[in-house]
Amino acid sequence: MTTKLYCFGESGNSYKAALALELSGLDWEAVWVDFFSGAARSPEYRALNVMGEAPVLVDGDLTLSQSGVIQMYITEKTGKFGGTTPEEAREVMRWMFWDNHKMSSQAGMTRFLMNFLPEKHRNADVIAFNVGRLQAALKVLDQALEGKDWLVGDGITNADLSCCGYLFYPEPFGFEREAYPNIDRWLGNISALPGWKHPYDLMPGNPSDRA
Repeated sequence: MTTKLYCFGESGNSYKAALALELSGLDWEAVWVDFFSGAARSPEYRALNVMGEAPVLVDGDLTLSQSGVIQMYITEKTGKFGGTTPEEAREVMRWMFWDNHKMSSQAGMTRFLMNFLPEKHRNADVIAFNVGRLQAALKVLDQALEGKDWLVGDGITNADLSCCGYLFYPEPFGFEREAYPNIDRWLGNISALPGWKHPYDLMPGNPSDRA
């Protein structure tokens, strides 16, 4: 049975799960969530995920939400992306928790405020505050990648898949690749992997659809 991932192209958190699925080799299909029309708040979707968020993975009788949990499940099924030792597994989880709290939360909010919120509601002071927090996190990530191809171990792990979730998007949100040479090199390593796809190519949904 084909695994389904309820997702949308603009979602960096959805991309973390979708890219893990794609690189894992599992059979999966993307199911579009019309997030910007309120689909995630509908009773039907809330029955699937009471949190009203994407992504959601459905694999037979199993339903999972939260990108990190979905990534962990993919690791359970395939043995990939989780690190090769208990020490590496803990380090992978450390970076995933850090990303969800310190980086993706800032990147997702700032990108939404700058690009998807109606312009009349955009607050320059709030945006500037969020950009500052994001750039502080980006400096931590850039320093951690000094002299390293991957965050943990000798190959891609869920640490990389989590931390890159928002960084391939073209919209402005306070991140410029050229300002972070180690991140820039690392993103190049990820995009060079066989099977890698840009989020707008991997999942349905694109800002141009609503233009």
